[in-house]
Amino acid sequence: MFEARGLTRAFGDKVVVREVSFSVPDGRMTGFVGGNGAGKTTTMRMIMGVLEPSAGDVLWEGRPITSAERRAIGYMPEERGLYPKQPLIDQLVYLAQLRGVTTSAARTRGLDLLERFGLADRSKDKLESLSLGNQQRVQIAAAVIAEPSALILDEPFSGLDPQAVDAMADLLREYTARGVPVLFSSHQLDLVERLCDGLVILARGEVVAEGRAQDLRRRGRVRHRLVLDADAGWVRDVAGSLGIFVADVDGPVALLELPHTNGDAAADELLRSAMERGRVREFHEIVPQLADIYREVA
Repeated sequence: MFEARGLTRAFGDKVVVREVSFSVPDGRMTGFVGGNGAGKTTTMRMIMGVLEPSAGDVLWEGRPITSAERRAIGYMPEERGLYPKQPLIDQLVYLAQLRGVTTSAARTRGLDLLERFGLADRSKDKLESLSLGNQQRVQIAAAVIAEPSALILDEPFSGLDPQAVDAMADLLREYTARGVPVLFSSHQLDLVERLCDGLVILARGEVVAEGRAQDLRRRGRVRHRLVLDADAGWVRDVAGSLGIFVADVDGPVALLELPHTNGDAAADELLRSAMERGRVREFHEIVPQLADIYREVA
């Protein structure tokens, strides 16, 4: 497990990251979400030692991380760092050798990764001959080729087509299944919600929400949709006495917020009143989407 504890970074008088704290447990995939300029990249750079924190610490297994432990992390930076005029397999082997992998093992792993991303037939092509999406695939391969102990990936899904997204997701799941902690940033909230065990939302350089996606969604405003056979205008008169807030009524449809205490009892009483007046066609919970929670907290 690695952990950010009170990470702060200032450039002159401007504080861009302020007391950011979160942990990424072993075998868990954590999504790092925030708008442009929220501080995600700066935080990742501090975790990797690319930037020195103005304050705070990075911990590995509960103690200050060492340079050797940082070298064992697979890192995909915001600025892609591959060599445009070098063949794909040659630079993957070279980058793996820098991390202590033997030449033969590096070549085997490199070819396997290129095959997974549909680039096996282009292993000897220069990087600059590839589309931006395919260059992104090679960058991902470079991040994982040395069998990292953790993964920190800055926008790894950017520019990937759906097939490559699926291949990338499968690859990350393989690493978490081995116990590798994974942190990645993304603006694709539906993808984060689908893949991640945990979520950290950053806004204006501070953590504004953290937890499992389903728990964060439950923290938002949960509403219920009631659909009747006839006009639902009467609901406004009955709901108030039950502590139910009526957010909207449109013909036979009412949008409701149940009270935090005795919400089930209030719903049962409302439904009894509804069935006395006619048929209830629909009554169900509307849990906020992750995008709604993000907009609310950020």
